[in-house]
Amino acid sequence: MEQAVFTVNNVWMMVATALVFIMHLGFAALESGLTRAKNTTNVLFKNTLIPGIGLLTYALVGFNLMYPGFASGTSMDFFGFSGFGLTLPEGGETNAYNAGYTYWTDFLFQGMFAATCATIVSGAVAERIKLHSFMIFSVLFVAITYPIIGSWKWGLGWLNTLGFLDFAGSTLVHSVGGWGALAGILLLGARIGKYEGKKVNTIAGHSMPLAVLGTFMLWLGWFGFNGGSVLSADPGAVSRVLVTTSLAAAAGGLAAAFTIMFTAKKYDLGMVLNGILAGLVGITAGADVMGVLDSVLIGLISGVIVVFSVLAFDKLKIDDPVGALSVHLVCGIFGTLAVGIFGAKAGLNQLMIQALGVVACGAAAFGSAFLFFFVLKKTMGIRVTPEEEIEGLDHHEHGMSAYVLHHAEVPSKVEVTASANGAITKEKPVAVQ
Repeated sequence: MEQAVFTVNNVWMMVATALVFIMHLGFAALESGLTRAKNTTNVLFKNTLIPGIGLLTYALVGFNLMYPGFASGTSMDFFGFSGFGLTLPEGGETNAYNAGYTYWTDFLFQGMFAATCATIVSGAVAERIKLHSFMIFSVLFVAITYPIIGSWKWGLGWLNTLGFLDFAGSTLVHSVGGWGALAGILLLGARIGKYEGKKVNTIAGHSMPLAVLGTFMLWLGWFGFNGGSVLSADPGAVSRVLVTTSLAAAAGGLAAAFTIMFTAKKYDLGMVLNGILAGLVGITAGADVMGVLDSVLIGLISGVIVVFSVLAFDKLKIDDPVGALSVHLVCGIFGTLAVGIFGAKAGLNQLMIQALGVVACGAAAFGSAFLFFFVLKKTMGIRVTPEEEIEGLDHHEHGMSAYVLHHAEVPSKVEVTASANGAITKEKPVAVQ
């Protein structure tokens, strides 16, 4: 019977791992849909390589940086490292390692989380960053920054000892990725034409169907992201987490829809998609300790926050093509603090501990990311040339286009020239935006 329960637990953890893996497809679709067609291959290329970078760096150093063997409940350590590579411990393929999963399942599940962190940065710096510079940053950020910060809580380090709570990563994954994205944006600057004086110009994405597909893939993946973080197939705990997760997502989407309607007098689909993701990020830190009403309230607040956050970043001329800062950074911070405001762990003391964790993780993530990007900027550069940006990264970085259009399908504009015999119509193709 004990072996059967262990097998069920481990199978659920592997299913959850597959669901988190699917999130990378969701990010790829969402980010490419919310950016311009001329940069689609570039966005997809980054999102295709990031899971590979995440898994390999996590296998080489990340896993043992994140789980270095700190003493549970007593360690105040900030850093530890238990060696390079993966080494199967004695009993690692049995319940002697853990009642819920094997050593291999543990690594693969956590490795998927690591790759997600870099994906968050990808969308925020899209359409103007050099590909090779971004790849180098991703290796450094996933191999060093993410696992060290993660060890403070999930590796039983000093934040865990203080009582900091982050069930599935509102801070340790989403805010950490968001802080990295903010550092990159500040050093890169805005896309050409985004801001002119006090005017904010909309640079529309090229495919809302892709963006919608990506959002629903992410929502599906979140069942593994949060549901797998129970670390077993416990029926009550897993089903509760899936309910709180979905309620927050639903409330976030509705709140964003009505907020942007009242502020901008339009139903903005992009804001609704970000509202859903905001609700998911907001509930992630406390999905295991929230009730039904708590989850709905967190989703509603997250959906409102994300709208005003997107507008605020634009006023500050911080150019984020996909709203990653608002969704992952701002709502990640709120979701982490919400553990001390709502649910079973609510209280002033818990709120202060949550705030300490937000500040400490934020300072480490932003500081290290800024350093990585700054060194890259001063050495090989991080921004493409104006010509490359205007003509598109697909052409200059990859020598190919994501979309091959026949002549008859190319959008065109009509130029009319007057003559003695009347009007002569000439058609000229217009570059797809």
